[in-house]
Amino acid sequence: MDHDALAFLARSGMVGLPSAAQSAGGVSAVHRVYESLRQKIINLDLPPNTVLTRTELALQYDVSQTPLREALQKLEGDGLVEIVPQSRTTVSRLVTSEIREAHFLRVAIETEVMRRLGKDCDPTVIKRLETILTMQEALAGNPEELPTFQELDEAFHQTLLAGAGQPGLHNLLRARSGHLNRLRRLHLPGPGKIANILKGHHEIIAALTAHDPEAGQQAIRDHLSQTISRVDDLRREYPDYFA
Repeated sequence: MDHDALAFLARSGMVGLPSAAQSAGGVSAVHRVYESLRQKIINLDLPPNTVLTRTELALQYDVSQTPLREALQKLEGDGLVEIVPQSRTTVSRLVTSEIREAHFLRVAIETEVMRRLGKDCDPTVIKRLETILTMQEALAGNPEELPTFQELDEAFHQTLLAGAGQPGLHNLLRARSGHLNRLRRLHLPGPGKIANILKGHHEIIAALTAHDPEAGQQAIRDHLSQTISRVDDLRREYPDYFA
């Protein structure tokens, strides 16, 4: 289901997913390595403090050191790895201040998006959101599909940005949200988290359908605040993951 669902979204033009669904085509070695490592870091397949051995990675991805170095430098720019010259490269720990900044940025942008969309949302945007939500509901009961569920969550919000005529802001949020997205991945298996995400998406769609920007802004604020409210609890639960 995971790659089929994501490939469907990409083919349908709903989203331009920077994920495994997209990387199957003709992309540069730098992009391929960067996207693969980034996804593994976000999904916590490569948890904080993991040492990334360049020789092993070059063999794994069948690339030379030059594109591998560039991919790691891009990840460093996202704050996801720490490179110590002539020493080692490790997956960075989560930084609470950057998590809070990324959350602030997301709330500021997406509440404005809901204000604009709430006045007169294109029905095709609502239909796309409903399709993504249906896919999420189909995956909700399967713990093995959590990474795909999270990618669909990103697709839902990317669709909102595109619907408001601001698709480029997705790249800005993505570049600034590496720490926040890892926190969300830590929180995702928690009791009731999946149900709350689905409830939030239903409320967002309902507000857009009703052409109610105030309700939409409140729905997005509530939706985006679930994980940030747990940051201190998650830090105590996973102390080795945080700076």
